[in-house]
Amino acid sequence: MINGKDLYFVAVKVFLENEKGEFLIIKDRFGCWDIPGGRLRPEDFNVSLDDVVDRKMKEELGSAVVYELGEPVVHMRHERNETLGEGETTPVRIFAVGYSASYISGDIEMGGNHEELEWVDPKEFEPEKYFTGGWLKGVEEYIEEKK
Repeated sequence: MINGKDLYFVAVKVFLENEKGEFLIIKDRFGCWDIPGGRLRPEDFNVSLDDVVDRKMKEELGSAVVYELGEPVVHMRHERNETLGEGETTPVRIFAVGYSASYISGDIEMGGNHEELEWVDPKEFEPEKYFTGGWLKGVEEYIEEKK
């Protein structure tokens, strides 16, 4: 906190939908489920969010994936503990813009930080079995928007 104001990391997330209306979720190397995307880096300050999304999609899903990016559909605020080293952790807060996107083609090749993926049907998906906190609220809001 600085002068009574909270500090957040900023992230972009992508609800990537296939032709069946399913969206992609990915599991990271720590065993947590996530939506493709991630935090902005310092060098992203003057980069368009569309370009940041493109970089994150390539990092996490490979350069062969072709998609059409839609508009922001949800905004999420998530808090979690992150390791500082030697077993020490600190809480961090993340503000994320969740975009819709349509998967067009290309083989998905998981990046080094992710090890599993699932396409889930929003009509049957139970997000509380996969997500917590602000990520859960964001996925629930996205699913509600799809109804």
